[in-house]
Amino acid sequence: MTLDYYRIFYYVAKYKSFSKAARMLDNNQPNITRCMNILESELDCKLLNRSHKGITLTPEGNTLYSHVSIAMKQLEDAENAIIKSKSLSGGTICIGVSEIALRIFLLKKLEKFTGLFPDVKIKLTNHSTNQAVNALKAGLVDFAVVTTPVNLTGDMKSESLCSFHDILIAGPKYSQPDNKIIHLEELQDYPFISMAEGTGTHDHYTKFFYDNNLHFNLDLEASTTDQVLAMVQANLGLGFYPEELASEYIMRGEIFPVNLYESAPDRDIVLIRESRHTESIAAKKLINFLKHTTD
Repeated sequence: MTLDYYRIFYYVAKYKSFSKAARMLDNNQPNITRCMNILESELDCKLLNRSHKGITLTPEGNTLYSHVSIAMKQLEDAENAIIKSKSLSGGTICIGVSEIALRIFLLKKLEKFTGLFPDVKIKLTNHSTNQAVNALKAGLVDFAVVTTPVNLTGDMKSESLCSFHDILIAGPKYSQPDNKIIHLEELQDYPFISMAEGTGTHDHYTKFFYDNNLHFNLDLEASTTDQVLAMVQANLGLGFYPEELASEYIMRGEIFPVNLYESAPDRDIVLIRESRHTESIAAKKLINFLKHTTD
């Protein structure tokens, strides 16, 4: 049985008229009548009572209409959702994002994007870099915006969005004279604060110390970058922190930069996509916005 017959039945039953149904469907009345006759024949029951007063539904017709009307409503809702998505007057975008990427890059971009497309819903899931990649792999997010280093599977690809620089910061207890340049080796006996093992940040500084023939001794583990800052402020040790985020605290005299002779390598904020996943129109629009819109 062709589904189009049920669609025709829906309009005939809704308007109680072959002629009105024909106008709604941009069809002609004889063809509408023929289709209803075929439907009744296929179902082997009478659906419509025809009289000079119009059309009424039989009990079987009422039963069929109760089901068909639900299906039509769902189809109309789906069609409207697609139309809204195409015009960016609807839709939801789910992003896996790491804390630093969110604060340095993504928040400013989302402010502009949501200003242009206020009806698009944005859902952020705050992860470490590795957790965000795993969420993308599992199909839980549309894409990820994270910091390097990052390990990708063969079906993922990354694009750099911007770079940022970390500096070594200290609280008053461990601050150094402004004009003093400190070698990394001189700080081996100082307590260091960093993200836990297995995070991209920890891996980055493990390599940085290794490249300078030193071991990265982690004394205090933090769950977030903000915890690193709070521990440094509390004089618990030294920690690496994004320069852009540290500047206001340095200006207020709450923390102090340590002038290292060895400069930590810059890191990137990257966009990660999964080639096996089909992105929505809204997600593709935001991705393009992130890649090509300047502040």
